[in-house]
Amino acid sequence: MKKQSSFWLAIMASLILSACSTSVERLDAQQQIDLSGAWNDTDSQLVAREMIEDSLSRAWISKFVKSEGKDPAVIVGRVKNLSHEHINTNTFIANMERELINSGEVQFVASSANRQEIRDERADQDLNASEATRKEMGQEYGADFMMQGQINTIIDVDGSTQVRFYQVNLELISIKDNRKVWIGEKKIKKLIKNSKLRG
Repeated sequence: MKKQSSFWLAIMASLILSACSTSVERLDAQQQIDLSGAWNDTDSQLVAREMIEDSLSRAWISKFVKSEGKDPAVIVGRVKNLSHEHINTNTFIANMERELINSGEVQFVASSANRQEIRDERADQDLNASEATRKEMGQEYGADFMMQGQINTIIDVDGSTQVRFYQVNLELISIKDNRKVWIGEKKIKKLIKNSKLRG
């Protein structure tokens, strides 16, 4: 009797452990997966690509090249998350930076955080590096334009069904005189059924 009960206990324990085990499947990073309906990596990549393509197709860039005789230097500033959910804007900014750099249409200037770290390195080189390899202060490439923006949401809920509307607004501003040379807007609307997301 004891042997039988021990056997069944072992079987039950095995079933419970297998039911609680973690399953991991590797996926293609480019595969579009939308589990919750919230903003995700696909939204970030698609919006960045479309908005940067739009910005670089407008007249401001050809006018700048014609008047200055060089490609414009661009920096990406803050993108504010004014939505109802947590959105990692750093990932979105990185997507925009990649699209700008890889376009070959503009020079790209490092962010303020990147610049400070590089300035610290130059200061260290000033004291410790040989004269032949030292990089001098005051040689930085100044940006001509800064891109800034915000992400907004409107949420309409009825029971367990939601419509989530995202609107991304970006502006390209001349650092020299604060002129806005491009304004872009991208909208995403998602219908989510059996939603557990909160508004």
